[in-house]
Amino acid sequence: MANETTSSTLSELYTEIVAEALFTASERSIMRPLVKNYAIAGGGKSVEVPIYSAVSAAAVNEATDLSNTAINPTSVTITASENGIMTTLTDLGRNASPRNVSADIGRLFGEAIAKKIDTDLIALFDGFSTAVGAADAALTVAKLFESVANLRNSAVPMTDVSCVLHPMIAYDLKANLTNTFANANANDLANEALRNGFVGRVAGVPIFETSNLSNTGTTGDYKNGVFHRDALGLAMMQDLKIETQRDASLRADEIVATAVYGVGELQDAYGIELIADSSIQ
Repeated sequence: MANETTSSTLSELYTEIVAEALFTASERSIMRPLVKNYAIAGGGKSVEVPIYSAVSAAAVNEATDLSNTAINPTSVTITASENGIMTTLTDLGRNASPRNVSADIGRLFGEAIAKKIDTDLIALFDGFSTAVGAADAALTVAKLFESVANLRNSAVPMTDVSCVLHPMIAYDLKANLTNTFANANANDLANEALRNGFVGRVAGVPIFETSNLSNTGTTGDYKNGVFHRDALGLAMMQDLKIETQRDASLRADEIVATAVYGVGELQDAYGIELIADSSIQ
C-alpha cells in the first residue's frame, strides 16, 4: 500500500531534522562561545563553580618563616532547566510540500533554541554592578574605553574580553568612529566600518552585534555588555535534542526540540553593563 508511515520513513525524517538543527544552533548563537561553558554530567542538575579570590605575595627576610595564607574560595551554583518547542507535522503537509519540510523545521528549532540561550545569557548583563553610559545618550567610542578602563582597574585580564551590542547601538558607534559616515580617511578602523559595516576591535576588544538584546522598556534603550569570558557561565546538561511521536488518529507526527541548561553570573567585577540609547530608534 502506498504512502504508509513506517519506522524507516520516520527515521529518515528524524535524521534530517537533527542534522539541520544542530548545525543551525551552533552557527546562530553569538553568546555561547563568549562565556565559560560547563557540562553537567552524572547525577544532579546543577554545577558548582568555585571562585578563587586573588592573593598577594610579599617580601620576606632571610631565615624568616612565611606566614600562612588561607585559601577559601566562594562558589556559584548554576542549575539547569528544560527549554523546548514543539510542532505537529501532518502527513498531508509533509507530502504535499515541494520543500524539504523536515529541514525547515530543523532550522526553525535550531534558531529558536540558539536565540533562547543567547537571550538568557544577555539578560545577565543587567546584573553587573558596574554600569557605563546612560539611557538618554548614544554610544561613543569613549564609553567603550571607559568600560575597558573599569575592567583593567579591577585587574581583569584583557584576553577573552568581548563587547556585545544591539545593532541600533552599534550604528551609533560606527557613526562616532567615522564622523557620521563622512570622514572616509580618518583611520583604518573608520575605513573598515565604512567599507564593510564591521567595527572589528575597539580598545583591543572585539565587537559583536545581535538583535537578541531586548530594549529596557523604553524604545531605543538597550543594556549591552563588555565582559570577560569568566564573567558568565553556561552549564549544559543536555544539548539540543529532537524527538518525534506518532499521532495515528491525527495522521501526523509531533516533533519536539528540547535543551536542558542553566546560566549564571560567575564574577561580577569581570563584566560591565554598557547602557545606551539609539539615535535612530
